Amino acid sequence: MNVIFGMILVLGVMILVHEWGHFVAARIFGVRVDVFSIGFGPRLFGWKRGATDYRISALPLGGYVRMAGQDPTEIDSADRNWGKKSKTTSEVTREVAEFRGADQLLIPGAGGADELTSKPRWQRAIISMAGPLVNLLFPIFLLMGYVVWVGIPHAAYLDKPVQVTAVPQNSSAAAAGLHPGDHVVSINGERTPDWEHVEEAYSKLTPDSTAVIVVENAAGQHTVQMPITKKDTEQFEQVLGFAPVKPILDDVEPGLPARRAGLREDDVIRSVDGQPVDWWGQFTERVRASNGKPLAVDVDRNGQTIHTVVTPQTAVNDRGETVYQIGVLTREDTVNRRVSFADGARYAALETWSATEQTVSVVGKLLSGKVSIKQLHSVVGISRAAGQAVSKGPLAVISLMVLISVNLGILNLLPIPILDGGNILLLAIEGSMRRDLSMAFKERFVQVGLVFLLVLLAYVMYNDVVRLLPIHS
Repeated sequence: MNVIFGMILVLGVMILVHEWGHFVAARIFGVRVDVFSIGFGPRLFGWKRGATDYRISALPLGGYVRMAGQDPTEIDSADRNWGKKSKTTSEVTREVAEFRGADQLLIPGAGGADELTSKPRWQRAIISMAGPLVNLLFPIFLLMGYVVWVGIPHAAYLDKPVQVTAVPQNSSAAAAGLHPGDHVVSINGERTPDWEHVEEAYSKLTPDSTAVIVVENAAGQHTVQMPITKKDTEQFEQVLGFAPVKPILDDVEPGLPARRAGLREDDVIRSVDGQPVDWWGQFTERVRASNGKPLAVDVDRNGQTIHTVVTPQTAVNDRGETVYQIGVLTREDTVNRRVSFADGARYAALETWSATEQTVSVVGKLLSGKVSIKQLHSVVGISRAAGQAVSKGPLAVISLMVLISVNLGILNLLPIPILDGGNILLLAIEGSMRRDLSMAFKERFVQVGLVFLLVLLAYVMYNDVVRLLPIHS
């Protein structure tokens, strides 16, 4: 049930928002909209207002807008009774001219004044762009409404006093003499009463500089001089030890080593290769340092100790480095901090921009071959993520809606036939040529795009299904 509700709420709403963008832009430029449908398939019920049939259709995943003249092979596509016998373009044009007056005679091949094909190319381009644009703007308002009403979520440990948990071996923290239990008082003269202030001070460190850290323990206060390297500025634990996050699994990705090894959500990692694990950072460090060798992992599951062996696999991180992973995320306790409207708007804009940058980066890596198409998710993977988000609560649902909306916006702007970006490309080509491309070329252009997308969808969906199979390896 969570999956169905999640799909309607996440994917359905985001597609509907996309189509609403096209609808509004079309009406602004005077294009007649014949159908605005919530859902796909057979019409269940609805109402007609003006020329538009607002309907609820059988499949509630998204929706669509059908504009007059949207199909370039049709002229005056509204449900008008021109007679039972099909008329040629010239006959229809003649009848329209007689109806509107001889002074409004339309050129052959053009539609009525309220049809899409009769509008200037720049207006048609804006109508095509409106859907993706709304997808990119909607997350800002969605997130802003949530954080102003509920608050900005952040890790609960950030409000706690700073006490060193554990430090990685061969790290700058270990070399400088930081020990578990030390309280960090200040960094480079900046007071650090809690973990949030520590992270702010850490973000100001630069390679080849020196961090002056004042710590306090049972022996009193003392100062630590710590040379900072490039690696230190990229990995927080190298300087201040692991963040106080417990090693509790929140998500185990299908088809990856952790799931194949039998790890499950809510498992608590206790040890790796016989070495105790108290914090999430210790676990990820040992996975990264595995070099792909099998790891003996002990977990606590409902009070019982489960022994398993997991073999990390290679992946590429955001910096383009090859790392080892097993496909898990940790559960992190969060609290909400109430903010003003302005701060909420700023947070929502920054989060949406971050999601946009990540999506553009992934698309670029897909085109360059740095990211495999196998890592993409179809409706199968999205439905699973939507179901999980519903079970976790409103924040998880909204976060997924933001991600899906941004993805729809960016991907629809790609210059691929049948997508909005492909239509904008055609209009740009026609504008530069100052003439329309032939109908045969446009039809082939759309057919190529359709075949490409269907093949891509089938391949991605196949990988999604294979990942869910227990025999996948």
